[in-house]
Amino acid sequence: MKKTNAARILERLNIPFESLEYAVNEDDLSAEYVAAKMNKPLNQVFKTLVARGDKSGVIMACVPGSSELNLKALAGLSDNKKVELVHLKEVRPLTGYVRGGVSPIGAKKAYPVYLDESAFQHSYIVISAGARGHQLQLKPEDLAEAVHAVAGKITKD
Repeated sequence: MKKTNAARILERLNIPFESLEYAVNEDDLSAEYVAAKMNKPLNQVFKTLVARGDKSGVIMACVPGSSELNLKALAGLSDNKKVELVHLKEVRPLTGYVRGGVSPIGAKKAYPVYLDESAFQHSYIVISAGARGHQLQLKPEDLAEAVHAVAGKITKD
């Protein structure tokens, strides 16, 4: 299995996780596809979206694959008046990750991460490991700890 930057960070922090792999379909990078390929509940497979606030700049949001990001709520939580998703062409230059492989851990820059509070209803969640076809399964509390250690900020939304 390919070891990603996110996995190395978790190891360095002594945070337990499980590495998971699935066959990538370049025509379907959806959370639904990932959940089905890994036989995991969709509401436990979290997608990481990159947004920009009018005051804060770039932020990341982790939401269940079964949900859509509420930009208005994210704006309120992040002390912005307005938040928009960044254009797809900006994702890699900002994060170092490609669409379908964005992890809330180990981006090029430590952006604030907003984790949907539903994550804490589960014993584990699945997030991107930072590469298509690679996921990390871990406790939501451990994800929060890792993001806080790296970025200095994680907020439950």
